[in-house]
Amino acid sequence: MDIGQKVKVIRLRDRVSSAIAQKLGQIGIIEGYKVTDGKGIGVVVKFDDNFSTWFFEDEIKPA
Repeated sequence: MDIGQKVKVIRLRDRVSSAIAQKLGQIGIIEGYKVTDGKGIGVVVKFDDNFSTWFFEDEIKPA
């Protein structure tokens, strides 16, 4: 996955806030990467409403 690529949120691994849960099924654009707790690399996704958060790679797919 590359910065600038459109992705769709397909699942959520953990319990999350309602703001993040509402992004399930939505499309956003990758704006960066995040080093997680040693289990991989997260992807920072920005949505049309300017909300951004990170997801594990298995929680998103190319749109």
